Amino acid sequence: MSAIDAAGIRRLRWHCRRGMRELDRLFEQRLDQLLAMGDTGALAGFECLLDCEDDQLWRWCLGHERPDDPLLAAEIDAIRARDPA
Repeated sequence: MSAIDAAGIRRLRWHCRRGMRELDRLFEQRLDQLLAMGDTGALAGFECLLDCEDDQLWRWCLGHERPDDPLLAAEIDAIRARDPA
């Protein structure tokens, strides 16, 4: 993904909505951070993360488990680094 258009951003924002307020907030904050940085490479990794199941995402975000995929692990690390808890 070399550039992201307004429709792509809306699609990503929609995929950030998980139905669990905590995950919604974490993912929306990460998306805002990536967009501000203009990091399209990390956006691709973030998109892969959004394809994962919510229960798995929650365990990863809480630190109970760690993704085997290094790309997903890097995204989880970045999300957890921003989370003050």
